[in-house]
Amino acid sequence: MGSNMRQLPEMVSQAKTLAKGKKIPFATDDDYTNEELAIAYVLIGIGLYEEAIQHFSKMLQEQPELISAIYGQGIAYGKKRQHDIKNAELALFELSRVISLAPDHPEVFEQRAEILSSLGRISEALADVTKAIQLKPSAQLYYHRGILYFISEDYATAHEDFQNSLELNRNQPIVMLYKGLSFFHRGLLKEAIEIFKEALKQKSDFIDAYKSLGQAYRELGNFEAAMENFQKALMLNQNHVQTIQLKGNMFYHHGNLDEALKNFKRCLQIEPYNEVCQYMKGLSHVAMGQFYEGIKAQTKVMLNDPLPGQTATTEYLKVKYLREYSRYLHAHLDTPVTEYNIDTDLPEKFKDHWAKNLPFLIEDYEEQPGLQPNIKDVQLQKFENYKSSVQEMICVANHLGSLMQYETVGFLPNKRMHRAMGLAVLEVMQAVQRTWVNSKVRMNGKTKLMQWRDMFDIAVKWRRIADPDQPVLWLDQIPAQSLSRGFNNHINLIRGQVFNMRYMEYFDKILHFIKDRILIYHSANNHKELLEVREALEQVHKVEDLLPIMKQLNSKTRDGFTIHTKVPSLKNPGKEYDGFTITITGDRIRNLLFSVETQTTEARTQLYHTEIDALYKDLTMKGKTYILSAEPRETDVICNLILSVLYYFCNLMPLSRGSSIVAYSIIMGALMASGKEVSGKIPKGKLVDFEAMIASSSEAFSKVAKGWLNLKSISPSYKSLPLVSESFPTLRSMMEALSADSSHCLKRL
Repeated sequence: MGSNMRQLPEMVSQAKTLAKGKKIPFATDDDYTNEELAIAYVLIGIGLYEEAIQHFSKMLQEQPELISAIYGQGIAYGKKRQHDIKNAELALFELSRVISLAPDHPEVFEQRAEILSSLGRISEALADVTKAIQLKPSAQLYYHRGILYFISEDYATAHEDFQNSLELNRNQPIVMLYKGLSFFHRGLLKEAIEIFKEALKQKSDFIDAYKSLGQAYRELGNFEAAMENFQKALMLNQNHVQTIQLKGNMFYHHGNLDEALKNFKRCLQIEPYNEVCQYMKGLSHVAMGQFYEGIKAQTKVMLNDPLPGQTATTEYLKVKYLREYSRYLHAHLDTPVTEYNIDTDLPEKFKDHWAKNLPFLIEDYEEQPGLQPNIKDVQLQKFENYKSSVQEMICVANHLGSLMQYETVGFLPNKRMHRAMGLAVLEVMQAVQRTWVNSKVRMNGKTKLMQWRDMFDIAVKWRRIADPDQPVLWLDQIPAQSLSRGFNNHINLIRGQVFNMRYMEYFDKILHFIKDRILIYHSANNHKELLEVREALEQVHKVEDLLPIMKQLNSKTRDGFTIHTKVPSLKNPGKEYDGFTITITGDRIRNLLFSVETQTTEARTQLYHTEIDALYKDLTMKGKTYILSAEPRETDVICNLILSVLYYFCNLMPLSRGSSIVAYSIIMGALMASGKEVSGKIPKGKLVDFEAMIASSSEAFSKVAKGWLNLKSISPSYKSLPLVSESFPTLRSMMEALSADSSHCLKRL
């Protein structure tokens, strides 16, 4: 050590300066001791931790209770913990010794908290920082504790601490950012946006604040504002991987696959092992029909096995399904879509695991054949290469699809999805019209009169190809043993402190419904009890307030309660089917769970099918009468029947994904077949499936839906459009149609 000192005179002079000003922790009254301590602290400062520990040890041999040396050793071991976890334990031991000798120094508690949190011992770390705050509150300590609450997902308490920190020191952009994130993670996006803007006022070149602001706008569904902020982040650092990844993701879900791909490729140039970008690159290629490149990227993700004890990433869990599905799609690129059926072709267990997002562990699974070299990838088609009538059809589809867009927080407009579902509307219209004049259709390898399931399959086919990432599967086609247990379509409305913004509009309606059910349940009790229940419920204005009151009313409610909705039958008046289940559980706000789910069992499915069968039969008869008579009266009856089909379909939730948009495209297409065109947009905050689920009957739902459909007589131009099924008879032609640039359409409208 002495020889080191001779070579580093500036270290000694730095140590002397520190010692003289007593700028070292726990300085003593002895100048020589302080100088020796200062030398070790300087060694820590330049990263020579082992030398510092040796220096402190030497001093402790002479003075075993020299607090500054014990503290210094704790700091040095703490710094070395990155190299070896044992050092973290040694650091804790030394810092605990300091606390026992000098229990009223906040910085020691903070140091120990830092080590504890790095070991994942968050509750102990919280206790230490709280003790430090009690001893001497500071902006830094409140921020530190806020971060600990934040990583524990207690965003509300974290928010309070960030606020306390900012009150002590207003100018802290990083704390402001975390205050915004504590709103963002609770689903309170508009509040988060305001705080991110505040952070940018304090620090105009704050990349993470621009990135977070972009992310919040993207979650709101505001594409332009999100893009503007992602661009600002990238102007400050063009290699900011997180922003590039988020931007690529947003382009993908906006339906612009070319731009998405550019971003994922850029991301992988900077970070070749970025799993999200690799997965999304593979997905974008496949969605465009570029299967060779797509499967190459997917295979790279598959090779990235998690280490023992590591949790598998979402991408790793999904990629094998996507690769198998991609191979299947590629093999069927040129087979007419009327000649095969994904639901019967894919193995049952594969579909079951994919729909439930389970790890790919399927016994005796036979992989799909590799890519056949004679089947070429899909080539991008120029819009002008299509016949003018097909161009017209694509432009009309873009418009029809845009009418299905939810004007609700959390739904980003997806132009590719709009076109796909617009084409589905036109194909449904044409198929229904043909059915009403007794023509047969070609479906799943058979020529037959179209049944309701075939009609829905048209929309399902387009929904699947719009986004191959999502398994859009008929639940009654997955294994019987899986269905007998039930497949749950589960939506969390509130989980802990996290609010699902998409459904905020429905919280009050569901709360009123729950209150009514509780009153009905208690109405059998004596009058005094019923009055108590009614008074208690009048105090409930938020879902979170329900649990404590329910516990007072009923000791059985210990950890929560469930309420089941009922769906009245039209076919058998007086009969009711199971609707969805509302569950509220938890013993305090932090672990409150407020959710709704539909359970698709075989028995429940059969009941709903008989209902839809009867309605569809009636619809076909009325449709045939309408075609012969063109009676305007018939169209209103037809409209009610179509909306009733949708009511039962949405309450059944028979698809693993996409039930809502599939159902809405059926409404639009079938109404057009009856001479009525939807011209209204879905009102702000409304969701089609939820409107059906909370309606008391099919009549009630029809009344609500008619209010926004804004039906008008169909334009005669639809009759001159070519048949969708003949214009796009194969998967290849469908993929080409979805990728063709249609900016020319704007000039036509």
